[in-house]
Amino acid sequence: MSIQFCGWETYFDGRKHLKPGQQPERGHGYTMYHGTHKDSARAIITSGFRPSAGGTLGQGVYCSRVIQKAMGYPGNCSPNDRVVLLLRVRVGRVKKIDAQNWNLATTWHQNGYDTAWIPPSGGLEEDCVWDPSRLTVVGIAHCTDPGTKSDLEKLIKQHAKSQARADKGTQGNCKVCGKDGGASHSVDKCWGCAERICPFMVKHVCKKRS
Repeated sequence: MSIQFCGWETYFDGRKHLKPGQQPERGHGYTMYHGTHKDSARAIITSGFRPSAGGTLGQGVYCSRVIQKAMGYPGNCSPNDRVVLLLRVRVGRVKKIDAQNWNLATTWHQNGYDTAWIPPSGGLEEDCVWDPSRLTVVGIAHCTDPGTKSDLEKLIKQHAKSQARADKGTQGNCKVCGKDGGASHSVDKCWGCAERICPFMVKHVCKKRS
């Protein structure tokens, strides 16, 4: 379903979870996973992702659509130290990397794409997002230590509240649209350009098309 507003457009994708082999659609948001060390999880929640310097698809943040794969990362630590973050990922413009265009495996972003995807082939399937701001941690999908999981979930809620306060004016006006009643406005990121938007804005024109 696509809803057209004045000057901007938003998408709702009821599928949310990508199945193995399913191509992400441009401009849509999906649920994915990211495996990391429990200590790194805290930094990611509070400060965001730091893109990998390299990999099969070059620089970016690597995500998995299958939780079992994410549970194997990072490979150099004990399974009890691993945490799988539940993500909301805005894929933007997606480039499929296969045998026909493998030459773009590490240069897809320079060619105008936000996400690269390698279809499953011999067990390999990769999803890589260039801009960390396209990923939002929304929960903990796996953690063997109940205490650590609880602490991380609290941190996610605290960060979300802190971000919400930053998005709203201190005098009761919405910091984004400027209108009164900001405390009740639902501020979120534009699915296209990641700029913060409010449904009460007169219009929003994406700085960069998804």
